[in-house]
Amino acid sequence: MIRIKLYQNNNAESKVYQKWYPRIVADETIGLDELAEHMASHNTPFSKGAIKGILTDAVVCTKELLLLGKNVKYPDLAIFSIGLKVKKGGVDTKDDFSVAKCITGLKLRARATGELTTPNLDTTIRRVDTVASSGTSTPSADEDSTE
Repeated sequence: MIRIKLYQNNNAESKVYQKWYPRIVADETIGLDELAEHMASHNTPFSKGAIKGILTDAVVCTKELLLLGKNVKYPDLAIFSIGLKVKKGGVDTKDDFSVAKCITGLKLRARATGELTTPNLDTTIRRVDTVASSGTSTPSADEDSTE
């Protein structure tokens, strides 16, 4: 189940000032150790350690390929690619461009693929008003769900 919480745009300079928008509430972030343990619990012949080793190598190789200018596709999950962080305003001419002057960094992009795309998701979305520090939630009176 995906849980959401409403927030209000309080940027007075925004065209959507004081409008309400949903944000996803995440209980926790799962690391490679926890992912490997979870995968090992699915009746696989591989140990948690073997799975963690494969996942660690996959992360290293994915980063290596991305930095070589390639996109990496994990079927039914995402296509990972590198994007640029650029300074606002651009430059007037091609001759004015320089990497040092115009590019401030890189970002990782992920586009959903296959069964992870929105029309194919079979999930419930529930609005929560409060989220306790333990990660539990209290559903709101106007609980919404989508399937």
